[in-house]
Amino acid sequence: MTACSPAVRPIGAVIADWARRIMDVILHIGAHRTGTMSFQEYMRHHTAVLAERGIGFLGLGQSEQGGARRLDETSHEDVLSDKELGKQLDLARATGVSILVVSDENLLGSVRRNLRDRRLYPQCAARVAHVLRSFDGPVPRVVLGIRSLEQYWCSTLADAVMHGAPVPTRSDLADIAGNNRTWRDVVEDIARAAPGVDLRVLPLERYSAWPHALLKGAIDQEAPADVQRRCLNRSPTLPDLRRALHDRGQSTSSLPFGMEHWNPFTNEEHAALREMYADDIMWLTAGADGLATLTEDGRVDRAGATLPHGLQKKGRRDELEERKMARPG
Repeated sequence: MTACSPAVRPIGAVIADWARRIMDVILHIGAHRTGTMSFQEYMRHHTAVLAERGIGFLGLGQSEQGGARRLDETSHEDVLSDKELGKQLDLARATGVSILVVSDENLLGSVRRNLRDRRLYPQCAARVAHVLRSFDGPVPRVVLGIRSLEQYWCSTLADAVMHGAPVPTRSDLADIAGNNRTWRDVVEDIARAAPGVDLRVLPLERYSAWPHALLKGAIDQEAPADVQRRCLNRSPTLPDLRRALHDRGQSTSSLPFGMEHWNPFTNEEHAALREMYADDIMWLTAGADGLATLTEDGRVDRAGATLPHGLQKKGRRDELEERKMARPG
């Protein structure tokens, strides 16, 4: 008979291995302009309540000094420090966290690169693969936020101009609207970079400014509801953009008159982007070829007989209905 000695492995090592097995990491990878900053602020605001439920949060998009960390558009190594990440994971395990939500909207790539290439996250596969290798164990779930393409590009372009980018030319806008890379391509790239991972896709139109709905859809648990709508980093309006251009000594003549949000696309371009997004939603609703799960209002829906409410007519759901964007002129 062979006896097992308790001194074979230190009890601390046994506990550490046990903690490593039971802590699930949920990786929220953005995207930009889909309420990611509002979600991160919500998680920080509810840290104590979530901790009581064994839910932790790690926002990789902030530097140690608390400021937003600016990432190089091509390097993978700057996405996060493996050493720093390891320290944070060990701390979460030591404090009894069973679900750790990790969030950084820059993991997919940079907005600058999107605007330069006039397409969505061309390097997302390599970047996500690098991030997943940084963890010391499997990441069971990846969460991606998306939004209607015309809303995404309008918001992205407005934010870029607000922070110093030139007003896009008519050729730039035509290239963006004519590019056929959509959220489906991004989802397929992520799925190739993370085979076997439970990939959840959450449309902004469904959880809007209510981050607790995003958390519920990500972790399959009820989340503490916010008493206030959170909408950080709002898209600038036309008056905001005119003031920014004026302050930089630049002409505002390229911007239309109005007080609402800026829509630089033509009717035809707007409709084309809206149509592509409707196709994306139909593909996701039909099961996304088994690559991803469409999650709406905290519910997980696989293939179904009908589209989600509001998208039965292709391309009809947009910010005009939500009174957030001016009707294209």
